[in-house]
Amino acid sequence: MTNKHDLVFVPLGGVGEIGMNLALYGYGAPGKRDWIMVDCGVTFPGPDLPGADLVLPDISYAQSLGKSLKAIVITHAHEDHYGALAQLWPMLKVPVHASAFTSGMLEAKRAYERTRAEVPVNLFAAGDKIKIGPFEIEPVEVNHSIPEPFSLLIKTPLGNLVHTGDWKIDADPSLGPLTDEARFRAIGDAGVLALMCDSTNAMREGVSPSETEVAAGLRGVIEAAEGRVAITTFSSNVGRIRSIMEAARDAGREVLLLGSSLKRVVNVADSLGMMEGLPAILEEDEYGFIPRDKVVVILTGSQGENRAALAKISRDEMRHVALTSGDTVVFSSRTIPGNEKEVLEIKNALIDGGVSVISDGDALVHVSGHPRRNELVQMYDWIRPEILVPVHGEAAHLTAQAALGAAHGIPQVPRVRNGDMLRLAPGPAEVIGEVPHGRIYKDGHLVGEFDELGIGERRKLSYVGHVAVSVLLDSRNDISRDPEVVAIGLPENDGLDDALEDILYDSVLGAVESIPRGRRKDIAGVREAVRRAVRSAANEVWGKKPIVTVFVNRA
Repeated sequence: MTNKHDLVFVPLGGVGEIGMNLALYGYGAPGKRDWIMVDCGVTFPGPDLPGADLVLPDISYAQSLGKSLKAIVITHAHEDHYGALAQLWPMLKVPVHASAFTSGMLEAKRAYERTRAEVPVNLFAAGDKIKIGPFEIEPVEVNHSIPEPFSLLIKTPLGNLVHTGDWKIDADPSLGPLTDEARFRAIGDAGVLALMCDSTNAMREGVSPSETEVAAGLRGVIEAAEGRVAITTFSSNVGRIRSIMEAARDAGREVLLLGSSLKRVVNVADSLGMMEGLPAILEEDEYGFIPRDKVVVILTGSQGENRAALAKISRDEMRHVALTSGDTVVFSSRTIPGNEKEVLEIKNALIDGGVSVISDGDALVHVSGHPRRNELVQMYDWIRPEILVPVHGEAAHLTAQAALGAAHGIPQVPRVRNGDMLRLAPGPAEVIGEVPHGRIYKDGHLVGEFDELGIGERRKLSYVGHVAVSVLLDSRNDISRDPEVVAIGLPENDGLDDALEDILYDSVLGAVESIPRGRRKDIAGVREAVRRAVRSAANEVWGKKPIVTVFVNRA
């Protein structure tokens, strides 16, 4: 039995969460399988991870596969699907396959961030047949909110798989491609063992509105506005950016782009001919000379990012660009769960300055790039899989799609989460084990685990502050000079006008003097006694115990 070949699916990210998508497919005898990786994405840290720049999937299991991991295939250039590649590829160093747009985005990001890793990419296009060990992969065009998104047909000796990536059905997108219904129907006719399907909008009824309808809604907002119009959207949504620029042109307005990520995306899209027929873009220092009713600003910051262009404008921190009473800001985006507070703060700051704010609920200014329930059913009808594996979603999304698929007659809908090893064939679909999985972090130039990067200690510092103490003893083990006490992140006084640093200073003196002179030879003992005394004194006054670092030296 151990030599019998099987086909397995192992998600290391994106199944049980939104973001950080990474999946492994393996074929062969257990312990001797050949593997491919599909996508290598990130998610973004919240305030509970101070200092962390990105959250990455733990790829220790993929590393353990060694030469059995044959390649990485990227479905599209959204951060949650390709954003970890630059950081993690040096740990794997296997061939990477991606579209021209994804490759261009990867190179543009490398140039901007000055990262050391140059990831070589093998380009593919729709209909190509990519042979990787026992797998043959064909990219299939789908529609999504970024150029060149693909689903993957993965042919194996034990059956065909379809990994949808991110997709929707839009009959009239502002920027192609259309989801290739004819190809999906043909794939279904040939037989599909398993469908790994996007679950993001599995709780939403109906069909997503067309991007063309959104373009009309944005055009109406621009034409009706009396002052400046600023529109924030996801940087990667080239179709949306193109729609805004066309609407601005038709309304007799000029366009300014703000935000480095937005400019990178537009540059890559322009190099691939996706921005043809659009007017030239303003320079920032020209903004102040354009009449208020003749300009549209497209800018980053739709998720409330503190350093993005919209946040800076809301704080009036930009050198050349400002908004004033009577101007309009449009959020052509959805707020990702967890970002509500930051987005609301920016909206309130704008409104307080007299700026009108329009969001998705006020007008049709955004539509998701993911399939709603009717679109999911349409894909089931095209593909007719034996097995449905909901992916790309939190538990609620996965469960909703699982119920939908089962109700629609798909025979097997196994429950799968990050780290599960799902055997797809032979035999019924079954979780047969669990592999190491979790999260690692990009922190500045380094990538590592939570504790080794000091994120946990940093979090403690953010709650309780830090006290540094320096004690100098003379040759007789007496205090040679006044101890130094520096408190960072603690209250200034005890609420009764006594300085907290003075109280902590007294606790240091008391701790040292309470130790018999002969025992003060034990430097480590003195250090620990002072640390405990300072924490105790702070706790008595403040109710919290700070992190304390003590230096004890001899004159």
